[in-house]
Amino acid sequence: MGLVTRNDVDQAYQLLKSAVAHTPLQYDRYLSEKYQATILLKREDLQKVRSFKLRGAYYAIKKRPQSELESGVVCASAGNHAQGVAYTCREIGVQAVIFMPSTTPQQKVSQVSFFGGNNVTIELVGDTFDASAAAAKAFAKEKGMAFIDPFDDPAIIAGQGTLAVEMMADALAESYQPDYVFAAIGGGGLISGVSTYVKDVSPVTKIIGVEPKGAPSMQEAFDYGAPVALKQLDKFVDGAAVKEVGQLTYQHAKEYVDQLMTVDEGLVCSTILELYSKQAIVAEPAGALSVAALESMQAEIKGKTVICIISGGNNDINRMAEIEERSLIYQGLMNYFVINFPQRPGALKEFVSEVLGPDDDITRFEYTKKINRGSGPVVLGVLSKTREDVPSLFERIAEFDPAYIDLSENQSLFTLLV
Repeated sequence: MGLVTRNDVDQAYQLLKSAVAHTPLQYDRYLSEKYQATILLKREDLQKVRSFKLRGAYYAIKKRPQSELESGVVCASAGNHAQGVAYTCREIGVQAVIFMPSTTPQQKVSQVSFFGGNNVTIELVGDTFDASAAAAKAFAKEKGMAFIDPFDDPAIIAGQGTLAVEMMADALAESYQPDYVFAAIGGGGLISGVSTYVKDVSPVTKIIGVEPKGAPSMQEAFDYGAPVALKQLDKFVDGAAVKEVGQLTYQHAKEYVDQLMTVDEGLVCSTILELYSKQAIVAEPAGALSVAALESMQAEIKGKTVICIISGGNNDINRMAEIEERSLIYQGLMNYFVINFPQRPGALKEFVSEVLGPDDDITRFEYTKKINRGSGPVVLGVLSKTREDVPSLFERIAEFDPAYIDLSENQSLFTLLV
């Protein structure tokens, strides 16, 4: 199968321009000053379903023969592709069965139901996108229904590329010449469509693909020489947590993407909070990947013009406590320990007054007294005010209990206890 071309993207744009929102390309003063560059944000979080996925889903469904659509369509998605399919099917009067991982945030499940209404049936199957996709494909084959792939399909890629048509036209209208375009990678549909179009109209613009550290499926494909399944997958950045990229998207990335990057999930969390507090932008974890990547590219982008694609804004408000904690852990401000306390009156008072700093705060304290023992373990969470306070805290804890355990160094214990 050949690569998608600029002409394919232009054709998709003509069909989609009346069906999707032309999302703004906005100059971001805060990020521009922070990184001493011209930072522009392509706001796909403001799309009709709060994600770019509507573009590919709508175009891929409209491209199907009417005879196929009469039987309905099937898709698998961690959320945003599902919302795009649901919205499209309700708009054009097609039935859809949508498979989602059982781990999908409830907010995304509810949104799919909201957008699809009576045109959609939702099936929660499997713990990962890949397990859900396998079930969806089997169901589609059994029922003789069209399967709408979330990324590895020429129509999907061309549809996602239409955001680049708007983006580059808006940049030109404001006399911006982008030096870099940063885009998230999950299965690779977005980066494939965007890079296809951008490299045709502006070959000098560098395309940077950004993946979460816990799900670098495109980097794994580059290293292996073909798409290959990750052995482990961190599902936190759910919109980009794909175990294996597509064959077609891999080929596009190899042809057009200049650099791949991975971003720590903790930095993604810090970026989500920063976007919300500084710019009032609600970005989901995958939507914040492109901005988070700027942190590692400060030297390269200084004085340059950079476009970051905010790919989606479907963030479940119930996840904010976890997002804040992950951010604090990443910054080194929140630390968890197992510390042995002497089982005698006054031990805790001594710890608070002599070990904790004046700005340290205990956020977790779990202790069960052990009968006939001289000491007992405590699970302790400590929040520090500044990074500078942390080294001395560790030193004082080591003096209090030389055998203490820093839970950040033992992921299994951390997961069990925290």
